[in-house]
Amino acid sequence: MLYIFDLGNVIVDIDFNRVLGVWSDLGRVPLATLQNHFTLGESFHRHERGEISDEDFAAQTCDELDLALSFEQFTAGWQAIFVGVRQDVLQIMKMLRDRGERVVILSNTNALHCSFWPALYPEVQSAADKLYLSQEMGMRKPEARIYQQVLYEEGFTAEQTIFFDDNLENIEGARALGIQSIHVTDASIIPAFFAEHR
Repeated sequence: MLYIFDLGNVIVDIDFNRVLGVWSDLGRVPLATLQNHFTLGESFHRHERGEISDEDFAAQTCDELDLALSFEQFTAGWQAIFVGVRQDVLQIMKMLRDRGERVVILSNTNALHCSFWPALYPEVQSAADKLYLSQEMGMRKPEARIYQQVLYEEGFTAEQTIFFDDNLENIEGARALGIQSIHVTDASIIPAFFAEHR
């Protein structure tokens, strides 16, 4: 079997409010104002596909939020998103690999985050056989082609695959291709699934 795990809020807890908190402090803009105006819009999606640079993404986001931040200040906030690793999920990934299953990570991410988290959480990379990152692939979930590319490269069919993601849109995109997909709404979902499917 092929097991595909998302990264954020599946293996590593993330929180955009931590990002906005840092930007609020550095930019001297009320947190509530940023929370009201921050959206994961087109520039965010283009950044995740690797279509725009980190600097352009920072400039566009600061412009949208009316934030006066240097690139270094923007980056300090952007990296604050990471909360911590779900150790029980890493153990499950290790268990799957120990029994000969294929385990990969498929993440909508960006170069700025990938310059940071692998050093922060080296155990995440070592828990997977391969990382598929949106900005390197030039596509992002829930686009059908990103799932199809992973299946093609891994040599598995949709029916031989199980996918875990916290975003319902991504889950629905994978299900439309016939991939068994588990919506990870909280930290209990994955351990409960494997307790049931030993």
